[in-house]
Amino acid sequence: MSVSLPKPGAPLEHYVSNADFDPDQFEATSASQQRYYMASQKKLMWWKFRKHKLALASGIFLLLAYGMILIAEFLAPYGLHSRNVDYIHSPPQMVHFFDKGEFVGPFVYGRKMTLDIDTLRRIYADNPSDVQPIRFFCRGDAYRFWGLVDSNLHLVCPSVGGQMYLLGTDRLGRDVLSRIIYGARISLTIGLIGIAISFVLGVVIGGLAGYHGGLFDLLVQRVIEVLQSLPSLPLWMALAAIMPVSWSPIIVYFGITIILGILDWTGLARAVRSKLLSLREEDYVLAAQLMGASTPRIIGRHLVPGFMSHLIATATISVPSMILGETALSFLGLGLRPPITSWGILLTEARSVSVIAFYPWLLFPMIPVILVILAFNFLGDGLRDAADPYK
Repeated sequence: MSVSLPKPGAPLEHYVSNADFDPDQFEATSASQQRYYMASQKKLMWWKFRKHKLALASGIFLLLAYGMILIAEFLAPYGLHSRNVDYIHSPPQMVHFFDKGEFVGPFVYGRKMTLDIDTLRRIYADNPSDVQPIRFFCRGDAYRFWGLVDSNLHLVCPSVGGQMYLLGTDRLGRDVLSRIIYGARISLTIGLIGIAISFVLGVVIGGLAGYHGGLFDLLVQRVIEVLQSLPSLPLWMALAAIMPVSWSPIIVYFGITIILGILDWTGLARAVRSKLLSLREEDYVLAAQLMGASTPRIIGRHLVPGFMSHLIATATISVPSMILGETALSFLGLGLRPPITSWGILLTEARSVSVIAFYPWLLFPMIPVILVILAFNFLGDGLRDAADPYK
């Protein structure tokens, strides 16, 4: 392909616009550019994270979920241990708004129970003539808020003398919805406490291994390889089985949390080590060393903040493994024990195939587990993308 060159002395072609200069447009463009270039790291991360709609929605969902556990007693329609022996294994009731073509508001129909003599199953049928309006901000079962204040105020209650089991009842006639709300307090906090323990261990051990290297780094890597080679679930089961049966449920709760935290630090430690191996060669680290800064100060003040966004994203993705670990141990009968209530303990009601076939609503505690795990994963993806806002 031949290219024609301009004749000597001929004017060169240019691509500059001949349009009149618009100072307003120039100032607007400069202001937007200045706003971007002068923004802080946190603001840039927020702008990019806000574009990730699924991660933003997941973050809002998790904020609501963790806010819910603060007022679980108020949100639950019934008390944690409230029983109704007349409604054992009652299926979920549907909320209605119209009765015979007229708007009544949210209500449920009363139920009649008959016993099948052949199968000894309880059969429940709605009674259309018994309309039971749902009450809001009402007085119901008494409780002790956070074990400190006595109250009986609830967000939603059944009608006076009526029943409202939106997610059904279990084998003891306890409301499944109320127990799911109470169980969220244990299942959600055990993930946060466990990740706090693993976060501290991973940053400290991985930071020292990556900064110093040498024999300490070699020993840490061999320990990590041994721990990661062990299958997680059998190891959890073995360590959980060691705890004495005589321990109180709250001690077992902290014991399970510590076990999950201790076994989950290896991945984070390797990530911290690999990052510090490259950052320790930077000039600002050498300057800090020459000024006499100690090792903990260099790691905590200069190195770790440089990739804190990555650590937050990694920790966010690790929380679901903690929740799944507690759920699996409790489901197998080796984790938390009653009277403590968690989603894993609620799922023990559905360990039998026959129970699932006849009472499938006992699997409803599985739904919040799935939603929370998905939300944490989507949130972690969004944080990981926002950690590098200049991409």
